[in-house]
Amino acid sequence: MKRTVALALLVALAGCLFLVPAFAADDRDDKDTNKGVSDQQFAQKASAAGLAEVNLANLALQRASSPQVKEFAQHMVADHTKANQQLIQMANRKNIVLPATMDRKHQDLDRQLGQLRGAEFDRAYMKAMVADHKEAVSLFEGQSKNGKDSDLKELASTTLPTLREHLKMAQDIQDKVGGGTGSGGERNKGGDRDQGGDRNKSSDRDQGGDRNKGGDRDRGGDRNKSGDSDK
Repeated sequence: MKRTVALALLVALAGCLFLVPAFAADDRDDKDTNKGVSDQQFAQKASAAGLAEVNLANLALQRASSPQVKEFAQHMVADHTKANQQLIQMANRKNIVLPATMDRKHQDLDRQLGQLRGAEFDRAYMKAMVADHKEAVSLFEGQSKNGKDSDLKELASTTLPTLREHLKMAQDIQDKVGGGTGSGGERNKGGDRDQGGDRNKSSDRDQGGDRNKGGDRDRGGDRNKSGDSDK
């Protein structure tokens, strides 16, 4: 009886060992944002996102106050209009129906931004652009690696450098207008520490210089030579 129970426990333990890698693989799959996204879904998501970028950029050209934000918006209109046209042509050849309007999330964002103007608009818009382009980069990276349709896969690969450039631009501008840490938040903190260190060094030099001047007055020229040798 004891041998039977022990054998059953060993079998159960072996089964658990086989299940652990399977669960780990499931966890990795869940982290893949493009897992389960078909070529058609990619095209539809990319089209809706591209349409939103153009619409929101046109709004920024009207309501932004920062010249950098307006310049960024002009890039969005030009680049995403071109990308949208390429995607529409490809979708038509493959009989993929693309959305004619923005998705609900971007419709809500459009209404929110439409109530803002000036610096407040700049901050909110650039914060949204950083978030949008992070999602876009992730979506296009997934398609470039996991896509089944070779044409859509190539389109994703060729568009990725532009999207990454947009993301970097958005992060840099967000750092300047506020509204989030963007990509340079940590760099800025590091820069503050470096500048602080330089200021401390400068302060030490200044204080040292004052003490040296004091030494010059108190000790005279010969003692200065001795002080120099001490240094």
